[in-house]
Parts: sequence; structure tokens; C-alpha cells
Amino acid sequence: MSRLFRDVEGKSLCPQGSVVCIGAFDGLHRGHQALVDHARSRARALGLPTVALSFEPLPREFFSKDLPPPRLLLPRAKFEGLRDLGIEAVGLLRFDRKLSSFSAEEFVERVLVQRLSAREVWVGPEFRFGKGRSGDIALLQRMGAELGFDAGEIAPVIVGDERVSSTRLRLQLAAGDLDGAAQALGRRYAISGKVVRGKQLGRKLGYPTANLRLAGKRPALTGIYATWVHGVGAQRLPGVSSLGTRPTVFGTEPLLEAHLFDFDGDLYGQRIEVEFVAKLRDELKFDDLPALVRQMDLDAQQARKILRHDTEALGANA
Repeated sequence: MSRLFRDVEGKSLCPQGSVVCIGAFDGLHRGHQALVDHARSRARALGLPTVALSFEPLPREFFSKDLPPPRLLLPRAKFEGLRDLGIEAVGLLRFDRKLSSFSAEEFVERVLVQRLSAREVWVGPEFRFGKGRSGDIALLQRMGAELGFDAGEIAPVIVGDERVSSTRLRLQLAAGDLDGAAQALGRRYAISGKVVRGKQLGRKLGYPTANLRLAGKRPALTGIYATWVHGVGAQRLPGVSSLGTRPTVFGTEPLLEAHLFDFDGDLYGQRIEVEFVAKLRDELKFDDLPALVRQMDLDAQQARKILRHDTEALGANA
């Protein structure tokens, strides 16, 4: 079972030593997976626990509160994803004014050495850290030689002649390139969360939805999608989902609304995962609710057809 920690201060969490990998881990794409896999293999060789170290909020969110970057993965999903990759301890350090003031040297001494007793530290390409982004792999290696740990940088993961990165993945999702995003992730893009109560307008319109809030984060994609929903029984369920602010009813908060075809049940409080298969259209503002319902009927028909073909393709490849 993975351990989650948030604090910089405190006694060593790994008194016998650890192998640490550091990154934003937003999306847990194939580059992140390669970093985690390498750190885990080194930890097994040394007989030590593996620690994945990240930050919440992400530094870019902290410094750009007015227009934060879109998030690929919510904090809980990031922890669960790292846990599922076999990490023994996950650090989602509280990135606040205090931590943002740490010099790169102070971060190494207080976090990597004192808190984690690091024996090895691994990072991805072009990793920078510390106040003013002054820390890099060269600093890690120089300080490691003085303080008793080794440091290394893994090679980039290339897909389609380009390096896999969270920045590229955000661009793919924003453009509706779900196939390209799936190649970068090694799986289809998905959002998970707990179903919350909405205004139940969808039920009145004939399209009840399971609603997921995004914890105040900007979504990496918006629009209407054909989706599979996981977590409702043993099988995935087909549906059509909307991710956006619902302009027709003057919404403001981004919300993921998943309508499950031919399903009638209470999902409030249950954790589900919405897997995005294909984008149907952008979010639109309609003149009235009847016009919205007519478009929802068309969206549902298109989504059913796409998901039927998806099921047939899966069967053909089984």
C-alpha cells in the first residue's frame, strides 16, 4: 500500500534510504511511466523503497492563479495512478509561498536528504526546480557527490517523432486529437471522481447525468464526447458526456456530465471514471431547451454508433 505525504518538515520517512523520482506527473503519460519504471528498477536493485515526489498545486498553477494551465489529472487520481505503478511513497508537497522560496540547494538538503534520505534521484528531460528554476541535473549531481546520493536523467520518450510531454498532451486534447493523446498516454484519456448532485436538469430533459466536479481545476478538453464509463458494476457502460460550463443554462463552473445509455440507477457519492473515445462537437449555446434536446438526441445517436464500432473493433482485435 502506498503512503501519501504532503509536508516538507519532519523526520526521515525512509531512514534506510530511498530512490526518488521527481516530476509534475500531470497526466502520467508514457514519459512519466518510463521515469517511474526506471526508479522502481533501481530501487529493487538496491533493496530500497521508491518515492515519487510531486507538488500540489503544481508550481505553474501557483504562479499563474489568474490563468492556470489546464490540468490533465486531478490530485487524487495522480496519487492513485502512482500507487498503481508500484510506488511505495507518494509526496504531493504543498506548493505554497514557503516552498516556492526554497533555493534549489535548500530543496536538495531539506527534502531529498533530510526528509527522504535519498540514495538515488531520477528526473526527466529538462527538469528544473528551486526558486527561479535554478536547479537542474548538473546541480543534483554536484550536490549528490557531496551529500551521498547519485542523480540521473532518463532519456525522452518519443512518439510520432516528438517527445512525449504534458504540454504536447494538453495541445492534443484541446484539439480533440484523442487518438494522439492515447498514444502519448498508453491508454485513452479519462477523468475520474465522485458523482455529485447537480440541478437535475438533465433528468427533466430525458438525459439524466452523473456529474463530476473538477476541484477548481481548468479542464484540458471541452465539448461533447462519446464515452465509456467505468466503476458502475463489472462492465464499462456506454454514454455521451459533456465537459464545459453549460452556456445554454448560464453555467459558470466547468462540470463533467456523463449520460449513461439505458441505465437507471443512483450513482450519487460513487467514484466513476469517464473514458473519452471520440469528440462529437464543441460546446454550443442554444436558443432554448427544445433546441438543446434536439441536438442531444443527435449526439446520443452518434455516440451509440461510435461506441458500437469501438466494441466491434475490440472484439476483432481480441
